[in-house]
Amino acid sequence: MVRFINFADALSAWFGKAFGWLIIMMSFGMGYEVLVRYMFNSPTPWAFDVSFIMYGALFMMGGAYTLSRGGHVRGDFVYRTWTPKTQATVELVLYFLFFFPGILALILAGWKYASRSWSYGEVSINSPAGIPIYQFKTIIVAAGILLFIQGIAQVCRCILCRREGYWREPEEDVMETEQLLARETNPNLTSVDKTPSVGPDGAAR
Repeated sequence: MVRFINFADALSAWFGKAFGWLIIMMSFGMGYEVLVRYMFNSPTPWAFDVSFIMYGALFMMGGAYTLSRGGHVRGDFVYRTWTPKTQATVELVLYFLFFFPGILALILAGWKYASRSWSYGEVSINSPAGIPIYQFKTIIVAAGILLFIQGIAQVCRCILCRREGYWREPEEDVMETEQLLARETNPNLTSVDKTPSVGPDGAAR
């Protein structure tokens, strides 16, 4: 079970980081568009579509990584008051009630849209460049599969938490800016704004 959690976390992290580079590409692309549009009065026919596609790909493929790091929105003002075992129990129920049915619907609907798009080589109608978008619709299916795999890992994490009484945390490979600044200010600080869990010895973690 732990092996699968580590595998899913690593897989989600790889895709999340790989597609994260699209932010840099989007920044350069939009910067170039602003330059040629307003300084040379020569806008590109492809900038809107490319930025739209890259942002969508980033949003979809980063979902599993965000899930593995507990980054999705939840009612923290209630959630934080519960014990780790209660948190795990509630999450376990919600994964089966809402998460997996929703992700399965995403995969099936995405497959239908993608296969139809590939069948006639769909291109964008939003700009004169006519950029192909059938490969972009395939990302819907890929993102759904990745989320499903990560969802299974999260269920395993919930089961282990119910047994052991504390959450198994993923690797802290990425930190937010305020966390980095806090560690710069106080090197002894190990975590910022993190929901505490209880270890097997009963001590707060």
